Amino acid sequence: QGEENGFADSPGDPLADVSEVVSKAESCREDCTCSACSLRAPTISDLLNDQDLLDVIRIKLDPCHPTIKNWRNFASRWGMRHDELCFLEQRPQSPTLEFLLRNSQRPVGQLMELCQLYHRADVERVLRRWVDEEWPKRARGDHPRNF
Repeated sequence: QGEENGFADSPGDPLADVSEVVSKAESCREDCTCSACSLRAPTISDLLNDQDLLDVIRIKLDPCHPTIKNWRNFASRWGMRHDELCFLEQRPQSPTLEFLLRNSQRPVGQLMELCQLYHRADVERVLRRWVDEEWPKRARGDHPRNF
């Protein structure tokens, strides 16, 4: 089959290595630092483990402002009902934290897409820096975890 598209058959299936990495990543523990696990995209759950990052995001998204999109817009976009939004506003805990906890299995990339949609470049920059710089360190185990 490799001859048909102009390439000689190579020993082994190149996709076999990828599927092996994926199946290994699915079977590892949450705190695993193997190469397969370090390849996965970070989820909001991973982001919640970084208290410094979480504090910055809360400072940016918690405040209510008439012209700046905040946690309410993000939560509404991801399906949170009006009564839930009102309930979270009345709680003593950060509404941004509650919103992130309820969406903890989503990829951080989806959160960055919301930032783009709502023109929150300030939050997107913080997330992008974390994904590009901090997440690889944490995934490799080079960085102490903040719990």
